[in-house]
Amino acid sequence: MRVVVAPDSFKGSLTAAAACAAMETGVLRAVPGAEVARVPMADGGEGTLDCIGAATGGAEIRLDVGGPLGDPVTARYLLAADASSAVVELAAASGLPLVDPARLDPLRADTEGTGRLIADAIRRGARSVLVCVGGSASTDGGTGLLRALGVRFLDAAGAELPPGGGSLAGLARVDFTRVPAEVRATRFDIACDVTNPLIGPQGAAAVFGPQKGAGPADVRRLERGLVRLADVLADQLGIAVHHLPGAGAAGGTCGGMLAVLDATAQPGCELVARSVGLPDAMTGADLVLTGEGRLDRQSADGKVVSHVARLAAERGIPVVALAGQVVPPLTTLYDLGLTAAFSIADGPRTLEAMTGSAAGLLAHAAEQTLRLRTG
Repeated sequence: MRVVVAPDSFKGSLTAAAACAAMETGVLRAVPGAEVARVPMADGGEGTLDCIGAATGGAEIRLDVGGPLGDPVTARYLLAADASSAVVELAAASGLPLVDPARLDPLRADTEGTGRLIADAIRRGARSVLVCVGGSASTDGGTGLLRALGVRFLDAAGAELPPGGGSLAGLARVDFTRVPAEVRATRFDIACDVTNPLIGPQGAAAVFGPQKGAGPADVRRLERGLVRLADVLADQLGIAVHHLPGAGAAGGTCGGMLAVLDATAQPGCELVARSVGLPDAMTGADLVLTGEGRLDRQSADGKVVSHVARLAAERGIPVVALAGQVVPPLTTLYDLGLTAAFSIADGPRTLEAMTGSAAGLLAHAAEQTLRLRTG
């Protein structure tokens, strides 16, 4: 029997690689002779760097940069062996977990640290950069990232705007004259984990701002800033990113990169699946196991479980999702090809207890799934 295990991380408890190991343990308990293919997955957000690095190799570069509020952080990115390409994970330098919840500042937080990682990769020779967006602490439209690459955001008096999305409503002009030739010669790809537009009721400020500490007044201010940024970029560059799907990813970072860097955005799951060889791994498989921390209707919107289910269904392979919490209805996931979904919980537990026992619980759930398949 051949089983493919291709989960996302279980945030706060298991990396995708650790989840794979736990699933494999359970599979082999039920079917000792099974062939298990481990394929850790991610959706373009946190954890994507590790998945791609494990599959493709390369050097992990560590760099001291400014975090979302300017505090020093040591972040990392992946540089290919020949230094021609790099993978940068926004969450490593500009992620929400880097900010103490008591210090959240949604108006000032920015993405400059991520831009410093990109600039370092380009300095080392990279001319193809994949930026994995998701999990940001900011709603700055990517202006911090772009500022680190030489772009200037100016007010009516010609002064540079302060960092963060809170100042963008005062944007009068964008200056590209200091962007180095090396940056202009670089190809930028973006792995997106959401499809939200830049502005509007489903945009970056309205949907994700509150998760970053923005109150109603902050959300309105951030929305005005993103609208102004999109208007100015459309006027100067002729590229309107206001309502492009995915432009709202990472607080609008995707939108800013699409307009200024002529970047190409791709669904993160599809990009990661190709990079780690998931389609090939499914060849000849009898069963696919996937999973994530919480499975609900949002899991159908570009997340790992939905993409794995679709790939498996296209090949006629049953696919089962295991999750810390399963919240129905899952109709859309079933329509995409998911066969069944089970919670790994073994009874009433606190979140802390679940987190501490996640590997054992996941292994047990995988074992029971395989016993059902082979019984």
